[in-house]
Amino acid sequence: MQTDFTLAQLADPEIAEANDILRSCVHCGFCTATCPTYVLLGDELDSPRGRIYLIKDMLEKERAPSVRTVTHIDRCLSCLSCMTTCPASVHYMHLLDQARVRIEEQYERPPADRLLRSLLAWLLPRPRAFRLALIGAWFARPFAGLAGGLLGGRLQAMLRLAPASLPAPSAVDRPQVFAAEGPRRLRVALLAGCAQQVLAPEINEATIRLLTRHGVEVVIARGAGCCGALTHHMGKEAPALASARANVEAWTRELEGEGLDAVVVNASGCGTTVKEYGHMLRLDEAWAGRAAAISALTRDVTELLDELGSLDYRRVTGQAIAYHSACSMQHGQQIRRQPKALLQAAGFVVKEPLEGHLCCGSAGVYNLLQPALAGALRDRKVANIERTGAPAVATGNIGCITQIAGGTGLPVVHTVGLLDWATGGPLPKPLQDHPAFAEPPRAT
Repeated sequence: MQTDFTLAQLADPEIAEANDILRSCVHCGFCTATCPTYVLLGDELDSPRGRIYLIKDMLEKERAPSVRTVTHIDRCLSCLSCMTTCPASVHYMHLLDQARVRIEEQYERPPADRLLRSLLAWLLPRPRAFRLALIGAWFARPFAGLAGGLLGGRLQAMLRLAPASLPAPSAVDRPQVFAAEGPRRLRVALLAGCAQQVLAPEINEATIRLLTRHGVEVVIARGAGCCGALTHHMGKEAPALASARANVEAWTRELEGEGLDAVVVNASGCGTTVKEYGHMLRLDEAWAGRAAAISALTRDVTELLDELGSLDYRRVTGQAIAYHSACSMQHGQQIRRQPKALLQAAGFVVKEPLEGHLCCGSAGVYNLLQPALAGALRDRKVANIERTGAPAVATGNIGCITQIAGGTGLPVVHTVGLLDWATGGPLPKPLQDHPAFAEPPRAT
């Protein structure tokens, strides 16, 4: 793609990067076939190629973001399926990130939209505040239907996504060290996360049991918190970078102290962002080197388990599992083999739904900000999952778990929950009393 930036514009390293990305696009259109919003809407401007042209026009001509540009950029899920498809390796993610920062800084959203985005950006990274908000939403949940089209249907979507009950906070999410069972093979830091520890604290508990059972010492580092993904994808650069710096500082302290073999993340949306810390902080001389080192150490939990080798399986399994590969897993981190291989090695029969490359509609806070599109994608995803005939669903991202569970009666669990059970841990709560996962009777 031809660009026409001035030399003065190209002196800005962000514009120089955008120029390189734009010039790598050959306008082939392969991305349109795998873009969820284009598949649903059929509008060129709701495809990566169309959005690239909008971003090019905005950056090149130094235009303030228009309503049309913001509308189509807001509809992007950041699923990154286009990057998997693109034969020219266009780094759409970095271009989109720039566009969202510019929109956040230069576009005046309607007051209700600004308020909602600010509330989500403040609330979700703070587990205690998020928990209180969910308790309040629980009381309002029976009246979700009365919200109708308020805030474009967003209020109704938020109330319907609120869980019917909340688990108690877990003791594992506080700063501490969990010793390895037997000889220590590795020492890792685990990202405890923010929303996940409120919605499903059992995921971190299962992760810690699974890792320590296989000789891994697990550290919950003091000072580490939200990865910054939620604010980053809303274009709120300052809080996103603040989260990144806090985590880099916390994990660097462990790295320079007793050492770390990896930073482990069990929410693939967070993992994609942590692996980007080196890029996010590349222009900050005080942080660039440390951020790059942390990104290089970061592993999804299934990557680390795969690197450990054969796990100690203690249960006879054999159940069919529909595996949903989160977009942030398969497109953002390019992890496809390891989760399925681990489940298969544990004895599960892994079934892959049709259109596995398409997003479920969760995408961070997308299902709250774009409820109609998110709902259509969820229903399409659920229909494909249910066609597999599997009695349960596994995935590696809390957002996908919440989104898919909202559209099906099938239990949806994290991959580590199944692996923990197969290696001696408790059965994940959504599977309890499920006949397909009943323990065989003991011989007398």
